[in-house]
Order: sequence, then C-alpha cells, then structure tokens
Amino acid sequence: MDTKTTTAGKCPVMHGGATALGNSVMEWWPNALNLDILHQHDRKTNPLGKGFNYREELKKLDVEALKADLRALMTDSQEWWPADWGSYVGMMARVTWHAAGSYRAADGRGGANTGNQRFAPLNSWPDNVNTDKGRRLLWPIKKKYGNKISWADLIALAGTIAYDVAGLKTFGFAFGREDIWAPEKDVYWGDEKQWLAPSDGRYGDVSKPETLENPLAAVQMGLIYVNPEGVNGKSDPLATAAQMRETFARMGMDDEETVALTAGGHTIGKSHGNGNPGDLSPDPEAAGPEFQGLGWMNTKGRGIGRNTVVSGIEGAWTAQPTKWDNGFFKMLFNHEWTLTHSPAGASQWAPITIAEEDKPVDVEDPSIRTIPMMTDADMALKVDPIYREISLRFRNDFTAFSDAFARAWFKLTHRDMGPKSRYLGPDVPAEDLVWQDPIPVGRKDYDIGGVKAKIAASGLSIADLVATAWDSARTFRGSDFRGGANGARIRLAPQKDWEGNEPARLSRVLSVLEPIAAASGASLADVIVLAGNYGVEQAARAAGFDIEVPFAAGRGDATAEQTDADGFAPLEPLADGFRNWQKKDYVVSPEELLLDRAQLMGLTAPEMTALVGGLRVIGTNHAGTAHGVFTSHVGALTTDFFATLTDMGYSWVPTGNNLYEIRDRKTGATKYTATRVDLVFGSNSVLRAYAEVYAQDDNREKFVKDFVAAWTKVMNADRFDLAP
Repeated sequence: MDTKTTTAGKCPVMHGGATALGNSVMEWWPNALNLDILHQHDRKTNPLGKGFNYREELKKLDVEALKADLRALMTDSQEWWPADWGSYVGMMARVTWHAAGSYRAADGRGGANTGNQRFAPLNSWPDNVNTDKGRRLLWPIKKKYGNKISWADLIALAGTIAYDVAGLKTFGFAFGREDIWAPEKDVYWGDEKQWLAPSDGRYGDVSKPETLENPLAAVQMGLIYVNPEGVNGKSDPLATAAQMRETFARMGMDDEETVALTAGGHTIGKSHGNGNPGDLSPDPEAAGPEFQGLGWMNTKGRGIGRNTVVSGIEGAWTAQPTKWDNGFFKMLFNHEWTLTHSPAGASQWAPITIAEEDKPVDVEDPSIRTIPMMTDADMALKVDPIYREISLRFRNDFTAFSDAFARAWFKLTHRDMGPKSRYLGPDVPAEDLVWQDPIPVGRKDYDIGGVKAKIAASGLSIADLVATAWDSARTFRGSDFRGGANGARIRLAPQKDWEGNEPARLSRVLSVLEPIAAASGASLADVIVLAGNYGVEQAARAAGFDIEVPFAAGRGDATAEQTDADGFAPLEPLADGFRNWQKKDYVVSPEELLLDRAQLMGLTAPEMTALVGGLRVIGTNHAGTAHGVFTSHVGALTTDFFATLTDMGYSWVPTGNNLYEIRDRKTGATKYTATRVDLVFGSNSVLRAYAEVYAQDDNREKFVKDFVAAWTKVMNADRFDLAP
C-alpha cells in the first residue's frame, strides 16, 4: 500500500485534466478522425431530462404577459448597466441580430435557433462584445417564465419586441427554438488562431469575395458578417460592398434584404467606442470567476453610458436612435462624409457639415449634441450602384422600407427554424414564404398495401428503390431543418439535375414511380419512401430476416412555384460517403465529409456505421461502383461488409488517390476494392469497435434491426408532424 501523502506543494489531480488545455487524444494524434461532431448535444448534457417536451411547455406560456415584460424592460434602466437614452431597444436588437446573423446557408449552421450565443466561441467573439450584458438583462424574465420559454426563443423575441417598441410594425414571430446545453465545438468557423486575423487566409483572393472559403460567411474570425471598418480594417466602401454582397448571400439574403437589414439595423441604437479598448477585462470565456460569466468590463473607468467601449466605433446613425423612422437614409444622403477615427482609434465616417438639430443627443445628457457616424458598410449603400438605387427608393418610400425590413428581419430570425409547420405561437404570419420551403399536406387515406404491390411489380431493382429514397431524404439538415424526402423536390430543379442524384437513373426510376402515385392518390414523396422501404425489406429477406420497415403516410408534393431553386442550391451534396461518392477531391478527407453529412442528418456514430455497411451490400453505390461492396450476395442485407473488413485474411493496399485493393494474403489475388470511407471503419479505433459488433456471428439480426431503425430515422427526419 502506498503510504505517501500529498504535500501542500503538490496538486492531487492531473494539471489541466479538466480544462481545455488537458492533453486529449486529438492533441496527441491530430490527424486522427475526430468523431466528436456526431456526439454534440448528447442527452447527458441536457439538465431538463429526456422526458422534457418544449413544445408542450410552450402551450403553458402567457405570450402577452411575456411581451409586456419585454416591453417594460426596454425602458427599464438598471443601475448596473444603464440604458442609452433610457432605452434598451438598440442593445436588444443587437443581441438578436448577432445571434441570428451567424447563420450560413452553405450548411445551415449558426443562427438563433439553438441559443448557442450563450456558449463559446460565440459568447466571446469580438463582434459580440456586450451581448453578454443584454442576455444578463434578460435573465430576470427567463427566470420568471422558466421552462416555458427557451433562451433561443427569448433572445430572438427580444430584438423583435425592441423594434416593436421603437415603432416598427413587425411581420410576426414564431416560437419553437429549443436550447442546446453545450458549446458546438466542432462547427467550423475558420482555421485562424487569432481573433480578427487578416481575412486573406479565408479567400483564394481577398479582392474576389466569391473565393471566400466554404462554408464560411463572415469575412474574419470573430465577426458575424463584414468588418465595419473596411476590408481587413482598411476603409474602401466599394470593396466592402462586394464583401457584403457575398456574405449576405451566404446568409440567404438578396440585395434588397441586405440594404434593408443594414439600414434597419442601424436605425436604432449606436456604436460604442468612447474609451480605451485596452482597459477592458478579458472576454467571458477568459474572465475570472469574479466576473460571473461577464466579459469586457472596463477596469479603469465608468465603462457605461457615454464611456462605453464595444466595437470601438463611436456614435449613432440617426438623430433619434430609439425610434423607428427613415432617419438613417436621410442622414446618409443629406450629408457628405469624411473618413475619421473614434476615440478608441477605429475608422469611421463623419459628416463634413451638419446642423445642430440633426445631431443625436448624448446618451446620458440630452442637452449635449453629438456627431453621428457611418461605418464602411453604411457608406457602401451610398456608393455601390445597386445598393444606392435600393437605398434611394427606401429613402423616398418609408412604407416600402419598413415592410422590407420587417420581412427581412423575420427571415433573419426564422431562417434556421425550417418549414412553417415547426412554428408555434399566436403571432405566426399567415402568409407562406418561399424560403420556408412550403409543402402541401399529403393524403393518408390511400391503399398502402396496393401501392406496395405495384412497386413490387414495377421491375425496379432493390438498389434503384433504395438509392432513390436515400437521395430524396439525405438532403435533410438538422442545422436548419431544411431538405428531406417530404415534398419530393428530388423531381424538381435543381435537385433533379444534381450529379450526386444520377439524373439519368433518377429520371428512369421516377418515370415508373410517378404513375403509381398518380393512380393511387398517394404523393410521389410517399411513394419514393415506400419504395425504398420495400427495397430494404426485400434485402432483409434475402439475408434471411422477415422484417417490416415502419412507414408513415402523409408527405406532400411541393410545386416548382413553392421551391426556391437558388435557395436549394447549397443543399446539393458534393460528397456522400453513404453511397461512396464525391464530386471531386477536396481539402478535407472523404471520411470527414462523411461525418459532416451524418451530423447534419442527425445520425449517431453507430447509426452511421450501420447505414454505410448496409447500403454497401445492398448495392447502392453511386454509378454502381464496386468499391466497398464486400460481398458476393449483392442485394442482401448481410453483415458481409463488416465481416470482410475485420477478416485478417486480407491485406489492404493503396493503389491510387482514395483507392485501395483488398487482397488475399495467401494468394495475393485482388478480392475487392475500397475507398478511404470504407476502410475508416476498420482503421479508426472507435468505428472499428462498432464494426466488430456487427461482424460478430451472433449479431446478424441485430444489424438488420439497427439498419432499419437508422433508415427509418432518415426517411422521417423531416416529418415534423409525427410525435417524437
């Protein structure tokens, strides 16, 4: 027995073992495949328990009382963090803007839908300075209403109510955002190691905004969109306009929405840069326990009111920064502007001449008038020809501007909520918007057995049926709840022409399934899924297992008019490891692309493993390639993929870029071919552990059941009408 005692100078635990600096597996082996992205938001992180149902809790919420409390907060200046001009409308609008503005259309990640602004890295981004104060001001309201309102919904609602209090007729609001409970550590925000590092590394050519690295939308690490001081902090409104156009497009916004959001966002509130940024305490994640989760506190002065430092830019955009009016455009176009600097040293624009009555008053003393300002992004609206035309139209038509902003704000704050069927609450707008991906309600009262019989007699192969259903469903993204099999948009542009969907094969299969749908009264969306289910059932029977794949009728068929073709373009799969295909070589490895798609589809690592192994032996590879089809019984849902992968009678030999041969160790004869996606299930220690489970002789039935469960999860991922 060790009788040594711990001395005062010796720590009894491993240094860094419970902090971010602890030596993790990935730090020792940085090139290993990191599966953590599939384990995000594990149920164990949720303190509310697996039985908690937010949609049910929302039914108990007194919405009008909540809105009344928020309206009161907007003019309730608290001593510890006084409001500018006695109003929090600017601060709350910014909290909401910066939560929603992190959304990017390329992969649907970011946005206000999860309350992720509470956690790193977003809670400590330089662009999010003092959003921590806004959330802390909201805490008494969150405490009061408890589980009946999520942080995500409250943050999104706060800015909407702020605009309502300022005088805007808002477009509406929907509840239904559920909170996450841990940082989304594996979301890729860029590979820079320094906040606000020069953006050149994000671009092939920084002068060509379209070369910004996918899936990023923001121009620099720690910003939600563009640098208000100009490209890489160097003022050039025309260059900034080009970056705005690309960045806002990557957020799903067109030119008119970009102008409306920029101008509307700067109609209320102000920027803060009247002090020394060097006097601020660390950001929330770096601050000590005495700061209690707050960051950026002024350590050498008041740090509030007129002495606040946030962005470093100082001043208001309009003469009445707490009111919704057309003051932004009047200020922008009624004056000539010159480049200057704030007290904090930030580049900003000031009017060359301005009447005293056109100046905003000081945030603390209304007897003092201050100089308004514009950022480079504001000046971009004046100098870019397209933005200028839209801005002048809005200047001359305040009603049009108000309507455009209200709609754009609604889109900004709801873009990642998915279809309208997920919206809850009394203020959901009646109007259907094309970006909501509307889908008609499908029938449920048709003869499912009869449809299945026609599918069986169709002559289509098991691989055709399964691959088509998979391609229809695999577009689903849990990040913003878009895509999926519902709507049968696989038959419409742009999906019908995507290379990953094998247009010629797809057209052939749909030409057989469409008449079946028309004759039965079922939607084509239902028939596609039912056909895939039938194919899986036949594959299971071929493997010796009689199993029925669960099916839920009721999908609808969207029309071309209900489909935003441009908006769907980012959903195109550029790689699908489940069907062993990628469009071209990318910087990231094929197995990383597989993980990304699996995470977007909401799959766990075991579910991903079962699906890949099953789809291989069924024979669903893109273009019918044989890579990874480790079986002589193609079309049967066997465990052959895993049995072969773990069979030490084979050797695995690289033969080209992302290609391998599986050779008999004794004869040297090539038995199979494979890709990295196939072999990772044998090379990665975690995935091999799953593969070994399915390779066991006693788990053949388990594999079939697990495959069917994972398959059904994918087919029903976008069925928000089904009970959880």
